[in-house]
Amino acid sequence: MVEVPESLQSLFSATVEKRGETYTLEVPQTEIDHGAISPGETYRIGVLTQRQSSTKTADERTAQEQPAPSERNSGPPTPPVTEGEVRDVTIETVGDQGDGIAKVERGYVVIIPGAQPGDEPTIEIDQVQENVAFASVVDTGPQSL
Repeated sequence: MVEVPESLQSLFSATVEKRGETYTLEVPQTEIDHGAISPGETYRIGVLTQRQSSTKTADERTAQEQPAPSERNSGPPTPPVTEGEVRDVTIETVGDQGDGIAKVERGYVVIIPGAQPGDEPTIEIDQVQENVAFASVVDTGPQSL
C-alpha cells in the first residue's frame, strides 16, 4: 500500500505522451478550476503505475477503465464540503482580502475570515460554491488566532 502524505494537493490519472524529445502529462481542467494547480507554478509530483492483471486483454483493460454510462458527462465534481459541516483545518496562507485560506480534499479552497497561516481552527462551513467555500471559526486550535 502506498502512503499518501496529508499535504497532497491533487490526485488524478493521466497518460504519459511523447512530444518530440520530451514526455508530458495532461492536467485536467478541473484541477485548475479548483485551485489545486496554477499555471506557471512548479510542483513536485509522484507517479504511481496502474497495476493491471496480465491475463486481461487490452480490450478488457480499456473497457474496465471507461466510466459507466451513468458516470459519463456528469459535470464537475461536487464540492467536498456541505453547509453546516464542522471540521478541523490548517490555514495555509492568506488571500488577497486578508482572509485565511485552507485547502481540503482535491485542493478545494475554504476561506476563513480572521485566520492566519499556521492556525488550526475548527470551522463551520457557512456557504458553499462550486470552487470555493466560506466558513467561520467555531473553536480555535492550540496554535490558532
